[in-house]
Amino acid sequence: MTRISRRIKALIGVTAVLAGSLAGCGLDINTALPFKVLPGTIQPMDGLKGLPITVGSKDFTENILLAYMAELGLSAAGADITDMSDIKGSVSARQALIAGQIDITWEYTGTGWINYQGNTDPIPDEREQFEAVKKADAQQYGIDWLQYSPLNNTYAFGTTAAFAEKNNLKTNSDMTAFLKEHPEQGVFCVETEFASRQDGMPGVQKTYGFTPAEIKTFGIGTIYSSIANGTCNFGEIFTTDGRIAGLNLHVLADDKKFFPQYNVAPTLRSQFVKDHPQVRQVLEPIAAAIDNNQMIELGKQVDIEGRDPGEVARDWMVSKGFVKVG
Repeated sequence: MTRISRRIKALIGVTAVLAGSLAGCGLDINTALPFKVLPGTIQPMDGLKGLPITVGSKDFTENILLAYMAELGLSAAGADITDMSDIKGSVSARQALIAGQIDITWEYTGTGWINYQGNTDPIPDEREQFEAVKKADAQQYGIDWLQYSPLNNTYAFGTTAAFAEKNNLKTNSDMTAFLKEHPEQGVFCVETEFASRQDGMPGVQKTYGFTPAEIKTFGIGTIYSSIANGTCNFGEIFTTDGRIAGLNLHVLADDKKFFPQYNVAPTLRSQFVKDHPQVRQVLEPIAAAIDNNQMIELGKQVDIEGRDPGEVARDWMVSKGFVKVG
């Protein structure tokens, strides 16, 4: 696989074919929202009453939690929700949005800028990165980004706290120096997509100048446990993942600032936002209320404590006063 952006552009050209096969995108069809909620600070809105809205997500805990938050808020506002969370892969979620198979998905500014827009250089400033990807997506794909969140879930390499302490590893540069002395220790666990993404292994290897001894590919959920149990010494992690705390992992600082900004925001087709502007009033306050520390805790509840993500999202929405339960 080459760059995701090239695959995206090729896939857009066959949208008509893809639209006939939801299963090909890894979507489950017509899944009802599992919880009933009552209005809190999110009140019923005439423009959303009875409106069918399909919410999708990618296939990792944080994005699934965000999807449930959106679904619960929109349900309280009166919309008729279909849940299509847990779509397999960024490409499938993106093409589902473009093709109209889903109406809303939460996306990350770095992913949009590099993997969908095909840029190679990230923009270091959060606001500038957001404005650039927002403008490009509206012009090229008819996709609107609502106001972005302080939640910034970028990539990092993780190792166990014990391994980091033993080898004095605090940064990616420390890791690079260590691997020059001990090249056989360079066993990395990453997901398949990250192994070939421009903002993944190829780019970070070039920036820091290290060569892995071995790259093992797993689903993102398996990588954390693979680091913890010694299957690999280093692994791709997300900086807001609850398993960092739950498995006593150590995050290596990206001291050369390679990884892009990954602030999250709801994305929708531009025409959908134009037709139903009330969705902005529901989703933007939710985006503003969630941050990295809160998401680490919510993710820990799901991935370490084994709670259902829908229940965790519901409890968070209730704690913020957005919705109530009877």
